Amino acid sequence: MFESTVFDDHPPARFIWEIENCSGFKDKCFYTDSVIAGGYKWRVLIYPNGNNVEDRLSMYLHSDDSRTLPHGCSICAKCSLSVVNQMHHSLNVRKDTQHLFEFTSRTNDWGFKSFMPLSELYDEGKGYNVNDTCIIEAVITVRRSTVDYLSLCSRKETGYVGLKNQGATHYLNSFLQTLYHIPYLKKAVYLFPTTGNDMPSGSIPLELQSLFYNLQFSGTSVATEELTKSFGLDMYESFKKHDVQEFSRVLTEKLEEKYKGSVVEGVIKQLFEGHNMKYVECVNVHYISIRKQTFSCLQLDVKGCRSVYASFDKYTEVERLEGASRYRAGPHGLQDAEKRLMFIDFPPVLQLQLKRFEYDPIQDTMVKINNRYQFPLRLDLDREDGKYLSPLADRRFRNLYTLHSVLVHSGGAHDGHYYAYIRPTLSDQWFKFDDERVTREEDMKSVLSELYGGKKLHEANLGVNSTPSDYTKNSNACMLVYIRESENARILCKVNEMDMAEHLRIRLKKEEAHLYTNIKVACDRDLHKQIGKDVYFDLVDLDKVCCFRMQNHTSFAVFQEEVAKELGVPVQYQRFWRWEKRSNQSYRPVRPLTPQEKALPVGYIRKFSDMVKNAELHLFLEVEVGWDLQPMPLPEKTEEEIMLFFIFYDREKEELRYVGRLFVKGTGKPIDILSKLKQLAGIEQGEEIELVEEICFTPNLECVHIDEMLTFKENEMGTLFALRRLLMLKILRHRYPDVLSFLKYVHNRQ
Repeated sequence: MFESTVFDDHPPARFIWEIENCSGFKDKCFYTDSVIAGGYKWRVLIYPNGNNVEDRLSMYLHSDDSRTLPHGCSICAKCSLSVVNQMHHSLNVRKDTQHLFEFTSRTNDWGFKSFMPLSELYDEGKGYNVNDTCIIEAVITVRRSTVDYLSLCSRKETGYVGLKNQGATHYLNSFLQTLYHIPYLKKAVYLFPTTGNDMPSGSIPLELQSLFYNLQFSGTSVATEELTKSFGLDMYESFKKHDVQEFSRVLTEKLEEKYKGSVVEGVIKQLFEGHNMKYVECVNVHYISIRKQTFSCLQLDVKGCRSVYASFDKYTEVERLEGASRYRAGPHGLQDAEKRLMFIDFPPVLQLQLKRFEYDPIQDTMVKINNRYQFPLRLDLDREDGKYLSPLADRRFRNLYTLHSVLVHSGGAHDGHYYAYIRPTLSDQWFKFDDERVTREEDMKSVLSELYGGKKLHEANLGVNSTPSDYTKNSNACMLVYIRESENARILCKVNEMDMAEHLRIRLKKEEAHLYTNIKVACDRDLHKQIGKDVYFDLVDLDKVCCFRMQNHTSFAVFQEEVAKELGVPVQYQRFWRWEKRSNQSYRPVRPLTPQEKALPVGYIRKFSDMVKNAELHLFLEVEVGWDLQPMPLPEKTEEEIMLFFIFYDREKEELRYVGRLFVKGTGKPIDILSKLKQLAGIEQGEEIELVEEICFTPNLECVHIDEMLTFKENEMGTLFALRRLLMLKILRHRYPDVLSFLKYVHNRQ
């Protein structure tokens, strides 16, 4: 139900392009004609001779409209791209995106670098290029909203947030999530002795501290750009393909290097480093060679193995060194020998890289191994009397492990997507971390079974023209993380803000502040309460009105619901106005928010407003109330109408008070509303009043008389003071007979 009610997509749209004179495009890239899907323009970008990849066609979906989006906004879409086989449609080459892509002002192409071999594309006998013409098909599905709903609801629904995809960094996101959910490592990251003077840019420890802090406390998905820059992967390189093992090695090596000489030196080794030994024994002479080795991530064969245990059996099996492979045994020369690897110890956190990819010399390319491969929830590496252990192993340690996380690769060898399943507390509750989106998994038993790989169920339903890949599950585990059961309590320790240095908490809280917008909402009751008591100049002190602290990505509709709860004004009776500073330095609500503005997250409304403070958005809430003082429907407002605020000066009492506001047409005249103003001020209709406008109050006070016979537009009116003119001679005895003299008195007193 959650999917259908929140994540609403436009219906898929299908498009076909005929590409003529294909042979003439071999040395350059080109775009197809534009089409409309989900209200946006799209094209297909084609590299007929490959995009920095030899002998392969490259093809991408391109968004024309994303270039004009405000920074941070995105168009979310998924697609399938096909090269049509004009002889047999069952042989179409089709590739699907496995998840939603975000098209932004900086990233407007998504697709496949290695779509199909050029040898097949340009071989007219294959059916993809007929009469020098190819046919390209695209099916595009666009998400209805550009707001990042995925990250907004993750924290609320699961207690966790995701990581933003920089382009092709889903492998990085998956691995970082597994590291973050090892609390002992997180505490070590927080304890690294950075100082308040350290520059975040280029500092791996600082950027990792910031990333982990945001994952722990942020309300929305977290970016990784600064971290990747800090250890050498810039924004452009991040789009290149890196695998999990490579990133794991780079990150752990750089952390070890940075941590040397600090209080957390050696933590990475303590958690992830194990030791094995290469044992070689000659058959015909007495010669033994033992060489110790360290490892932080074991690579296990998938091909030819049906399970993790089978991979360990193969890893430690005896290998005969004979013939051309004989072993050089020092003074004994070349000798027949037996070689095997045995483990001295295993680390508390055991990372197992499953070798799902290998080079195929026949196809001359990398291929993915999708064979069925099982892994247990509990891994016993002391099985069969410690068959994997060397004579040097300390048998007092119990090598019994619990599965903590599974990294998954979906797709083929040249393209695909990474995500992770993690159970942070080793309870029965698993979570799926897929870039920005985090979801609960209720039936993990079925999920794990699917991640084994192998053949799909119900193969008979796939059809006679199906290819071998149609029968194979291409979403399967590529990395496993286990935690030693005897060390669960130590590794899964509690981590809170007090584990950070004070300067770090201060800096990260300042960074976190940029993720939120303070929305200050003034309404009539604030003007009634403040004018004449706290405020004499201008309309209101915005530091004393209701303030809402909202995440930048919060939709305006969600903010309106919060206003309804706090102020008791139903959403349908709310109209919000933007405040702007005028040329005379006065600050006024000038116009209602437009529908386009209300469709943006609150952070973007604030970003494009005339702000007094960078983190604040100032709004005036217009509410109409009936005789029972309950909110009622708002009147229609035309563009030519002006909203005027009225303040009454009672010179007998020497006080100001707010009496209300009115909508007037610019072509109307003040004389037309005098009767209404007297009613608002509560004075007799027979008494005379004069209208005065406050022009400015700094550096000098200035008020001007309003000509009742000129139009409002000609008077250029804003905030008005209505002064009751008492038709009595004692008027001369008032200390402050007009508004300006009273305001000067207040100004001097203050």
